[in-house]
Amino acid sequence: MKHARKQFLTPIEWAIWLSSVTVTLASFFLSPTRDALNLAASLFGVTALIFVAKGRALGHFLCLIFALLYGVASWRLAYYGEMITYLGMSAPMALFSLIAWVRHPAKDAREVEVARLTRRSLTGLLLLTVAVTAAFYFILRALNTAELAVSTVSIATSFLAAGLTFLRSPYYALAYTANDVVLIVLWILAALRDPSSAVMVACFALFLVNDLYGFFNWCRMRQRQATKAS
Repeated sequence: MKHARKQFLTPIEWAIWLSSVTVTLASFFLSPTRDALNLAASLFGVTALIFVAKGRALGHFLCLIFALLYGVASWRLAYYGEMITYLGMSAPMALFSLIAWVRHPAKDAREVEVARLTRRSLTGLLLLTVAVTAAFYFILRALNTAELAVSTVSIATSFLAAGLTFLRSPYYALAYTANDVVLIVLWILAALRDPSSAVMVACFALFLVNDLYGFFNWCRMRQRQATKAS
């Protein structure tokens, strides 16, 4: 029974999640035009992040669903960079991270084991990020992607964040925070053309809050796990 109680969200996490859902629903219903797909993607997204912030593998299963929905939403606005990033990179990385997290639980088996980021793995990830970003720039330009510059930066931050998530590093959250800022700009530009996209602006603003909490909580997880190991 004690173990079961520990599976629930903390009061702070409940507050973050409920606030995220409330703001998402409010932005949807207050919009002059409504898009159910954007709403569904946003709700899956904010729910996924609170579990990722807790180090729970379930978060990556929800991230996989979010990536599929978000990819379709991006395709409809010719945000091909976002579509390719989430369907071709974020969705597979969510699956790989799900497997990696399940295979590397902490000793109490309630959360993932936080890993130490080595200089070698970080260097490799940075080089790979540069290569992937450069390659995708030319692909996106050939596809006449809307907001090409912003979309290219989004690919770089998304790939870096996905890699750090797979490596089980707390710094994944800071990389996603940078990506959130980029996506807020991207969807503000979309909302200026189509007000129904405002829900996505709210979505990534909430992602920003969730990812900042994620970094804070992962630092606590790392310290707690180190204390137990000593």
